[in-house]
Amino acid sequence: MPQTQPMDQLQEDLGIAKVVDHLTEQFPALGRIRVEQVVDEAHRLLSGNPIRDYVPVLVQRTAKDRLRRIMTDEPAAIPAV
Repeated sequence: MPQTQPMDQLQEDLGIAKVVDHLTEQFPALGRIRVEQVVDEAHRLLSGNPIRDYVPVLVQRTAKDRLRRIMTDEPAAIPAV
């Protein structure tokens, strides 16, 4: 079984950028800035974790759940496009 190298900071940053892009497409009504805020909050929750390999995946799951709640709980707060 091949061993993989641990994720470095550049790879993690690129992964997080892809998460922002993906979630912005998935939640266009919230806008990119709001998606970036939610992704940043989710990313900060994992900042103390020494194992970084799955951080982008975990951030995406956490942020996606939060964005869904925002869409459900705050429909009046979503700006019209």
